Amino acid sequence: MAVSEMKFISIIGMLGELDNVVNVCGKSEIFQPDDVFSFYSNTENFVQVPEDNFYSIPLKKLKDTINLCGVQTKKVDIKNFEVSREQINEYIDYISEKLGKIVLEKKELNLKLESYSNEIKTISHFTGMNVNLDDLLSCEFVKVRFGKLPKESYDKLSNYDEDSHIVFFPCTEDEAFYWGIYFAPLDDFKEIDRIFSSLYFESLDVPSFNGTAEMRIEELKKLSEEVKNEIGILDNKIKSFWNVQYEQCMRFYSKLEELSIYESIKRYVVKYNDCFILVGWITADDEREFCRNLSKINSIEYSMETGKNVLSHSPPVKLKNKKLFKPFEFFVGTYGLPSYNETDPTVFVAITYTILFGIMFADLGQGILVSVIGYFMWKLKNMKLGKIMISCGISSAIFGTFFGSVFGFEHALDSMYSKVFGLKEKPIEVMESSSTNMIIYSAVGIGICLLILAMIINIYSSLRRKNYENAIFGSNGVCGLIFYLSVIFMLLDSMMLHTGIVNIFFIIVFLILPIILIFFKEILGKLIMRSPNWVPESWGDYILQNFFEMFEVILSYLTNTMSFLRVGAFVLVHAGMMMVVFTIANMCGPVGYIIAVIIGNIFVAALEALLAGIQVLRLEFYELFSRFFEAQGRPFNPVIIEKQ
Repeated sequence: MAVSEMKFISIIGMLGELDNVVNVCGKSEIFQPDDVFSFYSNTENFVQVPEDNFYSIPLKKLKDTINLCGVQTKKVDIKNFEVSREQINEYIDYISEKLGKIVLEKKELNLKLESYSNEIKTISHFTGMNVNLDDLLSCEFVKVRFGKLPKESYDKLSNYDEDSHIVFFPCTEDEAFYWGIYFAPLDDFKEIDRIFSSLYFESLDVPSFNGTAEMRIEELKKLSEEVKNEIGILDNKIKSFWNVQYEQCMRFYSKLEELSIYESIKRYVVKYNDCFILVGWITADDEREFCRNLSKINSIEYSMETGKNVLSHSPPVKLKNKKLFKPFEFFVGTYGLPSYNETDPTVFVAITYTILFGIMFADLGQGILVSVIGYFMWKLKNMKLGKIMISCGISSAIFGTFFGSVFGFEHALDSMYSKVFGLKEKPIEVMESSSTNMIIYSAVGIGICLLILAMIINIYSSLRRKNYENAIFGSNGVCGLIFYLSVIFMLLDSMMLHTGIVNIFFIIVFLILPIILIFFKEILGKLIMRSPNWVPESWGDYILQNFFEMFEVILSYLTNTMSFLRVGAFVLVHAGMMMVVFTIANMCGPVGYIIAVIIGNIFVAALEALLAGIQVLRLEFYELFSRFFEAQGRPFNPVIIEKQ
C-alpha cells in the first residue's frame, strides 16, 4: 500500500532562460506544472506569460501538408536532432512550396474526375433514346424535363390518356423509379409541370452535349482516363519526393510535436519584473537527475520541499505497487485515487478481490479458462483487465479444486482426494443442506473479518493524517470497531459460547458508550484539536441530524455484513447452473451430450465470470472502500510525449 513520494519544486530565473528551463522540464517527462498563484500569498505584481506557442503554426502547416499527401505520420528518434526556429521555418516552407503546387493540382484533377463520374451516373439513366441531346434541348416551341418518376405514379398516368400533351418516355428503371423525360408545349408547360409534380416527379439537370447519351458516356470515360493518368503522374512525383524526404520530415514532425508540448508548460509560468516563476511536482526517485539537469542552466534558482510539508496544496498521487498487485490499480483508479497522505488500498483490493472472486467462481476448469482468456487479452490487446483475470482465474482454479468442481463435474477429483488425502470423495458437497449452511455462515464470517480489517485500515490511515476525530470517534474508528465487535460477540455468545460475560456493564461500556461517543464525534474531535469553535450553532439541529445519521450508521453495520451473503450464494448458484446444464445434456443423446456440456460451460463461465466480477467489485466499492477510503487524490500527470 504505497504512494510515491512527491517533491514540490519552485524555479525562479531570468526570462532569457525560460526556454531552457521548459525544455529540461519537458524532456525529463517527470515534471507536472502547477498554478503559481496558489502557492504565493502576494501575487499583485505577477503577470501571466502570454500563451504564444511559436511551434503550433508550423506544426499545423506540416500536418496539413502531410495529410493532403495521404502520408502516415510516425514518431522517430530525435534524441540527437536539434534545430533552430529558423531551420524549422525554412524546412516547412520548403516542404509546402515543393508539394503545395502538386497537391493543389491533384486536388483540382480529383474534383474534375468527380464531376465526370457524377455526369456519367446522371446520363446513364437516359440511355436508349438514340436522340441527339442538343436537338432535344434546342426545340423552339417545346420544353423537355429529365428526371425520375415513382413506379406507382407511372401507373397513374393512364388517368391522363385523354390529354395528348401528358406523355412520359421511360429510358431506364430501378426498383422504385422510372428514369426518363416528358415534353410539353410552351403554352401548357406550367400546367403539365404541376401535374407531374403532383405525381412526385423529381427533375434532374442534364448538361447539354452534342450526340446521344451513349456517345457522351464514352467521351466522359475517355476524359476520366486522361485525368487518372495525370493524377498518376502527380502521385509518382509525390512518391518520389517522400522517398527522399520522409525520414527527415518525420524528424521535423516529431521535433515540432515535442517542442509544442514543451511550450504548453509556459501556460503555468508567471512573470515578475524581468524574472519568471514556475512551480510543479516531481517524484522523489527522479529528484537527483532532474536537479542535475537544472543545475546546468545559469541564472536560475530552485528549491525543493517534500509533499508532506505542502499537504494543503494537495500533492498529486502516483501509485507505487509491486508487479503482482499493480494491475489492481485499475480498480482503484476507477473509484478514485487516495490523497497523498492516505493509505493506498491497491494491495487490499488485490488480495480480497482475488480471493472473493475465486470463492464465488470456484471451478478448476473454468478458472483456468478465464486465466487463459485474460492472458490473451493482456498480450494481444494490452487490456489492463486481462492481468486481473489471470490472477482471478488462478484463484478460481484453486477454490475449484477445494470444492471438487471441474467444468461442472462435481466428482471429477475424487480419485485425487483419495490418493492424496485418503478421502472417499471431496470434503464439501455444495448442494447438501449441511454444506449449504456452512457456506452461508462462512460467507458472513468472511464479511465480518473484512469489515473489521477495513475499520483497522481506516484507524491507521486517519491517524497518519492526524484526523483524530475520524480515527477515534468515527463510525469506522475505534468506537465503531468496539461497537461492531461487541455486537458480533453478543450474537456468538447467545448462540454458541454462553460465557455469561454479556451483562448490563458490558452493554453500557461496549455498546451504549461507543454509540454516544460516535454521536458527539464532531464536538469531541474539535475538543481534542483544541478548536475554540466546538459548540454547535444549534443544539437542536445537531441532535436531530446526528440522530438520523446514527440510525443510518447502525443500519449500515447490518446491511454491509449481510451483503457478503452473495459470496456464499454464488457458490450455490454455480453448482445449480451446472446441474441444469447436465440435466439438459442427459436428454440430448451421446453426441448432443458433448455439445450441450461444451455450450453450457461456455455460457455459465461467461455469465458467472461477469456477474462475480461485478458483485465482488460492488463489495469492494460499497461495503469496504466506504469505510476507509476517501479517494480525494488527484493523479500525477507529468508533461510527456506520447509514443506511437
